Amino acid sequence: MKNILRNAEIKAMATVGNVKSTVNQTFGRAKRALANCEGQGTLDVAITVLISIVLGALILAGLYLIINGTVLPTITKRIKEMFNYKG
Repeated sequence: MKNILRNAEIKAMATVGNVKSTVNQTFGRAKRALANCEGQGTLDVAITVLISIVLGALILAGLYLIINGTVLPTITKRIKEMFNYKG
């Protein structure tokens, strides 16, 4: 029984050590990234975001026109035909 508890304690301590080292590595990378004062890539990211917003707006406008011009009138007509059934 003592061996089982001792093995469990050793495994738990090893796991805690692994978690601590992973957290330290992650915080170290984050600290280096935040301390980086270079501005490379900032303009590229800004242009990419701007292009994404414009393309998204165009796609949404196109979908809005398609739905309002084609889909909704057809659905409205079919719903009215269903309720005006004179059988």
